[in-house]
Parts: sequence; structure tokens; C-alpha cells
Amino acid sequence: MTFGFTPSADPTRLASVSPPADASTPLGRLLEPAEWSAAGIPLLRSPRDVVRGLYERHRPTRETAVVAVLDQEERLKASASFARRSAPVDGWVFRNALLAQLRRVIPHDLRRRTPVRTAVLLYCRDGQEGWTEEDGAWMWGLRDACTLHGLRCGAYITLTAGGWQVLGEGRGGRQPSATRVSAVSAVAHANGVDASYTANGHGGTELLRRAASL
Repeated sequence: MTFGFTPSADPTRLASVSPPADASTPLGRLLEPAEWSAAGIPLLRSPRDVVRGLYERHRPTRETAVVAVLDQEERLKASASFARRSAPVDGWVFRNALLAQLRRVIPHDLRRRTPVRTAVLLYCRDGQEGWTEEDGAWMWGLRDACTLHGLRCGAYITLTAGGWQVLGEGRGGRQPSATRVSAVSAVAHANGVDASYTANGHGGTELLRRAASL
């Protein structure tokens, strides 16, 4: 199911806007691991299924982010993937990029008193499996984008050569990993849609895995 939602602002312009002039340092907008752990981020019941489902749908390459919205049963409602632009590590810029993608694929929930849907972020990158300042900036951006779109802030997951890790939870696995060959998502190609921007309201991660295997 696709959504006919029209964003209130041009998402392309929003993603490319520059940080405020009075920003003291790009690295000022990031979350340390302790801050992330103290934020009460909800745990995924089945992180392996979520990671595999998003990987099969988007086949992210290095420096590709996949933002996904899950319902209360952890079923996928919408997802989008996009390449990280060559810009300083800055949570404010990452927030704008994430918010632009969310506005493309799913209506906001700002009218609700309490968020019922959760956004998670999968980021494919080089380097170590542990926390980096770039991860901290993505965490800051995800938390702020969720607030502005009426969503709960969910897990932040990295995909490296060593496998995947849910940062702040200590859970992970070897596959999928950033070393696997990336290709256009089979399910997106079969449906005739752009693999970078997809929405799905009927299947969650299990359907995505089955569809991608066709």
C-alpha cells in the first residue's frame, strides 16, 4: 500500500539546507552512548528479522541509511533508503535528511497524544563495530526527526564488515554485513518502484524476506 501524502515542505530543499550559522561545532549535535541508553529507546523484539527484512528490501551499500517505520506489532509500515551526502558529521543535517525521507513515505502522527509507531535507523558504514561520533550524530538526528514527525524513536543499527549491531543494546549478528554484494532490491524491482523510496502496509519483515526471494 502506498501513501498519497504530500509533504508540507519540499523535502529536497529541507535535506540540503545548511546548519545554523551560530553552531559552535558540528560535533555538538550528537548523543553519547550513555545518553542514548538513558533515553528509554524501546527494544526490538526480533532485531534479526528487522535487519534482514530491511537489508533484503534496500540492499544498502556503504554510507547508505535506511529509515523504517514499524507499528506496535513490529510490522513494517514504510521505509526509505538514501545515500549519506559528503558533509560534516552533524546531527542537525542528519535530522533534516531523515525527516525529508519520512515525509516522503508516511503521514505524520503529530495529532496523537502518544506516538504509536516507531522509527528505526539502519546505517551501513566502514570502520569499527562500536560507537563512533558519526553514530552519535545519527542518533541525535533520529531522535529529533521522530519528535518532529510524531513517532517514537527506536533502535539505531549499524551494518559493518563484521555484521550488524543494535547500538546500546549489545545485540547483533554476522549476517547480513557490509561485505555482501549489494544489488537492486528484487521485491522493489518486481513491483516497478524505486528501491530508494518504498512503503508497505501489509507484510512486515516476513513478507519482505519471502518477496525478495522470488
